[in-house]
Amino acid sequence: MTLSPQFLDELRARTTLSALVAKSVKLQRSGNEHKACCPFHTEKTPSFWVNDDKGFYHCFGCGAHGDAIRWMTDQRGLPFIDAVKELVAAAGMEMPAQDAQSARAAERAKGLHELMADAQGWFVDRLTDEGGIARDALAKRGIKPETARTFGIGYAPDSRGKLKAALASYGDPMLVESGMLISVEGKEPYDRFRGRLMIPIRDARGRTVAFGGRILGDGEPKYLNSPETPLFDKGRTLYNIDRAQAAARKARRVIAVEGYMDVIALAQAGFDEVVAPLGTALTEHQLERLWRMADCPILCFDGDAAGIKAARRAAERALPLLTPGKSIAIVTIPNGMDPDDLVRAEGAQAFEDLIATRESLSDFLWRMELASLPANAGPDERAAFEHELARLAGTIGHEGIRREYFRTFKDQFFALFGAKDRRLRIVANDMAAAAEVQRVDLVFAFQRAVLMGLMQHVAVLTRHCELIAQLPIVNGTLRRWRDHLIDLAIYRDDLCESLLADTVAVDRQLVDIARRNKETDLAFSFWQRGIDPAVAQTDLLRVIHILVEEHASHRAENAARERCRNDTTERTFADYQQARSDHAAVQARIRDWMDELDEAA
Repeated sequence: MTLSPQFLDELRARTTLSALVAKSVKLQRSGNEHKACCPFHTEKTPSFWVNDDKGFYHCFGCGAHGDAIRWMTDQRGLPFIDAVKELVAAAGMEMPAQDAQSARAAERAKGLHELMADAQGWFVDRLTDEGGIARDALAKRGIKPETARTFGIGYAPDSRGKLKAALASYGDPMLVESGMLISVEGKEPYDRFRGRLMIPIRDARGRTVAFGGRILGDGEPKYLNSPETPLFDKGRTLYNIDRAQAAARKARRVIAVEGYMDVIALAQAGFDEVVAPLGTALTEHQLERLWRMADCPILCFDGDAAGIKAARRAAERALPLLTPGKSIAIVTIPNGMDPDDLVRAEGAQAFEDLIATRESLSDFLWRMELASLPANAGPDERAAFEHELARLAGTIGHEGIRREYFRTFKDQFFALFGAKDRRLRIVANDMAAAAEVQRVDLVFAFQRAVLMGLMQHVAVLTRHCELIAQLPIVNGTLRRWRDHLIDLAIYRDDLCESLLADTVAVDRQLVDIARRNKETDLAFSFWQRGIDPAVAQTDLLRVIHILVEEHASHRAENAARERCRNDTTERTFADYQQARSDHAAVQARIRDWMDELDEAA
């Protein structure tokens, strides 16, 4: 349908922008304008203004700007034509006449939307009256009844004709076209979904356009989605897009996970800004949709081989589409878990902590390629490694970004395989960056103390790389410093205290930083002159162990609390009490040690 500029101008003139915005934002009049806290970013002081005379809104904080149509597409997440139709109806206008073919298509789509809404309602009713097996499955996964209602979850009985009979008024041809029936030549059409937990898939306006069905009990396939229909294009649709749009604007981020059960579990845990593709790898259209919701979507993948492969595929698909200010971040879940497992076992904070460890796209690609390189790689293998990095950077469409990726990969390659003192210098620079952090809490001070200690007692670093890699470091600056130290331990056979000390000593600023850190952090023995190296190294290992142990006991307490909350019995309550006691004991040991350090200082 073609809409003339004159028609759109008339629509804007007939729409009172402040009244439209006030439906979802609390506005305050200020002279001839209205103001509010911006709905597109979090703020405490109003910087969002609406001007009815000029017909636009503008935020002086984040730069959001637009008219009534832009408000509907950006704030409501509607496609352009749907936004226009809704404004036209509110303004008492009529859409321009469609050609006959477009009119027939619109009428058919209207009928299909009604059919899908009726199908969802029927599935929800079946969950209530005959879906005991489905209700048990939801309870077993920890999905609460209110969460099931929010997502419209239902049940498809194990029957070839119950849905067909219930929706017979639509006729078999439309039921087949909607994907609800399967048509086989020479046979009567029959129900597509049978004996499954039914999850409606909705468009940006919240209308059901398809279904995902999870098998109950044994059987294949485990998940079954609707086929593509006039309403449903799986490569352009994201599960939970209708709920996630507003949540993503409020959270200022959007998270994409692998499956819709992960979305539901995360929403129940308080993460509403989560979406999922529908049984396929992320497509270009889905990435574009994510970028409309956030500048740097976070892609979260399972940590198994399939999840790593999917993450790599998504990363390579994003490269040609990068534009200035638009990228992706990637995080993988360790220990073979998925987001559903993680929040059920350890609670919402565990997932938030995981998201904090996300990698930039360039760091993720570097790490993936580096992981495939043998530790003792020869010239041929290093050349192949460099060539693959160059190939990846070469797929980027934007010239400026492509140039920066080439430069970044080149710098990282040279730091690892180039002049030996360059790698040492990077670690020294990490130390300098950590000193620039303004707000230093106890956790940061402990972790920085450990890294400074590792630079002075390299024997601990080279012997305990796996343990050091487990340090629960969330701060990005400290995490990079730790990772670069581990790289040095792996790739430098000649690493010793003198190499690191000499690297620091050549720069007066770094010497001052090292001295200042020792004065402002904690008085550990491994920083004191004249201490027996064996004693210092024992204390350093003690710090590392207790940090890892505190993190593990904290996660164990969260997991026990979640189990008790989902299924409160004497056993789960006792387990929770024991986990709390264990965590408190570790924290008490840390406090006792800090008292010792204060006395020593």
